[in-house]
Amino acid sequence: MKGLKGAALLMALALLLAGCAKAEPKKESAVGFYLDTVITLTAYVEDASVLKDALEECGRYEKLLSRTIEGSDVWRMNHAGGQPVQVSKETLEIIDTASRVSEMSGGAFDITIAPASTLWDFTSGKNELPDAGALEAAAALVDYRRLVVDGDTVTLPEGMMIDLGGIAKGYIADAVKQYLVDRGVTSAILSFGGNIVAIGEKPDGSPWKVGIQDIDKPTGEYMAVARNFGGSTVTSGIYERGFEVDGRYYHHILDAHTGWPVDNELASVTIFSDSSMWGDALATAAFALGTDGGMALIEGIDGVEAAFIARDRTLHTTSGADAYMME
Repeated sequence: MKGLKGAALLMALALLLAGCAKAEPKKESAVGFYLDTVITLTAYVEDASVLKDALEECGRYEKLLSRTIEGSDVWRMNHAGGQPVQVSKETLEIIDTASRVSEMSGGAFDITIAPASTLWDFTSGKNELPDAGALEAAAALVDYRRLVVDGDTVTLPEGMMIDLGGIAKGYIADAVKQYLVDRGVTSAILSFGGNIVAIGEKPDGSPWKVGIQDIDKPTGEYMAVARNFGGSTVTSGIYERGFEVDGRYYHHILDAHTGWPVDNELASVTIFSDSSMWGDALATAAFALGTDGGMALIEGIDGVEAAFIARDRTLHTTSGADAYMME
């Protein structure tokens, strides 16, 4: 009888412990539309509400950094008539990084591109070129060196404007990643359009797989696949937005010096890095510099690698990119 009682006691204890065991995280997803992009957050979590909260963070940052939302930091700077504007620490951090990438790339990346970029319409389907004279005048206003930061204020000379579209999405991706990490998430893949950010690796310990878009095929068909070990994978390509006029294709990656689309051999650039904000800006800069110039830029930055795909489908990678490329 004592043996039976002991066995019953052990079984009861086992059942009690099983009932108290922490539930295994489940794969959950949340989808939203911010920054003109479909954002998909996928994570292994016990409570899916954390992903909903993270999407709300996207909305908060959009209101702060959008060029078109009245009252945002960017909107206020662009409408200040040359007067200094007090901005948030987030905006200051982005501007600081943007200025550093601009300096490193000789102005190939420039957030003061807005006078020129606002003359282009890549979304309505009208497929109309801007007036050449107006574009030339706008391009003359593009110069990151004339943007003045003093403490927590930013001053733009009258007529100049900034657009953080080439870097803000990366900043927000990094911020949302940190938000989820702070909420206890240890395994996740976050898609911000061309910006993919991971937290840790998959639950089985393997890296995440990120497809690199085939430059000649519909969205979702991949030319290569890359590993993501918990960092950032950012791709910028001419297939994202553009239109054709008189047999010539005009894409959205603009030459900061002329205001016209960058005219070189490249179709896309993918950046592998820890920071998606840096990856975002460097993808644009490397693309604008072309394969040789872009390779030289990336090779000079520790912890960053890149894959360049030319319009003729040839692939060039930096010296350490093999650690990421699968095929």
